[in-house]
Amino acid sequence: MAVLQQVPSADMAGQPVSHARNRYADLLRVAAIFAVVYGHWVLTDVTYSRGRLSGLDALEYVSWGRWLTLPLQVMPVFFLVGGYANAVSWTAHRARGEAWVTWVRGRAMRLLWPTIVYVAVASIAAGVAVAYGVPSGELAQAGWLIALHLWFLPVYLLLIALTPVMLAAQRRWGLTVPAVMAVAAAGVDAAVLGPHLPVIGFANYFLVWGSAHQWGFAWHDGSLTRDRWRPWLLAGAGLALLAGLLAWSPFPVDMIGAGERITNTGPPSIALLAFAATQAGLVLAAAPAVNRFLERERWWRRVTWLNSKVMTIYLWHMAPVAIVAVALYPTGLMPQAPIGSAHWWVLRLAWFAILTGVLVPLVALVMWAEQPLRLLPSGLGRLGPWSPALLVLGLVAVMIALTKLAISGFAPGGSVPWPVLVALATGTLLALVSGNAARAGPGVTGSIG
Repeated sequence: MAVLQQVPSADMAGQPVSHARNRYADLLRVAAIFAVVYGHWVLTDVTYSRGRLSGLDALEYVSWGRWLTLPLQVMPVFFLVGGYANAVSWTAHRARGEAWVTWVRGRAMRLLWPTIVYVAVASIAAGVAVAYGVPSGELAQAGWLIALHLWFLPVYLLLIALTPVMLAAQRRWGLTVPAVMAVAAAGVDAAVLGPHLPVIGFANYFLVWGSAHQWGFAWHDGSLTRDRWRPWLLAGAGLALLAGLLAWSPFPVDMIGAGERITNTGPPSIALLAFAATQAGLVLAAAPAVNRFLERERWWRRVTWLNSKVMTIYLWHMAPVAIVAVALYPTGLMPQAPIGSAHWWVLRLAWFAILTGVLVPLVALVMWAEQPLRLLPSGLGRLGPWSPALLVLGLVAVMIALTKLAISGFAPGGSVPWPVLVALATGTLLALVSGNAARAGPGVTGSIG
């Protein structure tokens, strides 16, 4: 059984919540964010030659590096925990009679406020770099590097918006829902690899990550964990499918990298879903043992403290890479060794230490600066029949803008993408003015589930 406690804790955006917390879910979120941070750091190799900074993907130069992506790919954990948290939150809010539009906007704005701050700072930095004549190639690559991880947000915002519908489907059909989604994901891959219909592949962002989100629902209602053999069955089925796909299909073992003709992440593949099932099953099977450890209040307080900073760490963890690259590489203070050499691996330890030394005060500064955001309302204006449409339009604009930033970066072609930033600001504003529950107009329900 999960260890639950009625405590004022925080969600991914660092906002307090009052419903019961699953200690293990919070620990998984914290562990996953550290894997993401140090995984990105170990795979990013900065070079400086002939007056130009550049970045290389270490996976391209370490022969066995593709296998390293297996322990480093932890995004399935984020979606698993996200599904659990969204099920807890929507169930509690629905019991109080709260509308879909109010709940979705509240969840979305808690993610969007810190994201807007990050995007604003990164865009201003890109504008300053343009003004000072930073070469367009270097600026474009740096802008892409610090925007790539934003891909998570549009996918997660979509799953938040669909939570009431998908949770209702889980309650009616149970684990059949993610099973059908898995079959559909395999069909999408067949269409991409066979008739070469690449656009349809984007459906797997919902089908693959949505399946992991559904497992979070099944964790919440116990259908995946009521018997100890169920998580092991999920892990075993995922491992068997993964082994078969890696042996007899074109999908590579690399669960993180991109740039190849066939990848597991852009868009997600059925191989990544099999890996996600293996990972989810294993972490759920470990819950009873870890929960005994989390009963110790001292460790639980540390997890709670770190959990309140997860969103900020996720958004800002690549900023130290840019800062340290500019500060240490052109000056020659940071040695450059051949990627994959013994010297390079030793330098990775120093690289980690320096980046951590920059990230810790940076996160503290950002969280201090973001304190006024907690005073901002999650909605403005009066709820009315127009509220769901405004919210949907706003979220669509936000998701498109964040996707564009994740693909092209903050300085595509060496210039600031102002139309994308305007779309992001407009979408956020539309979501914000979709109404305040305290000022509801007549005849408003705003619910779709």
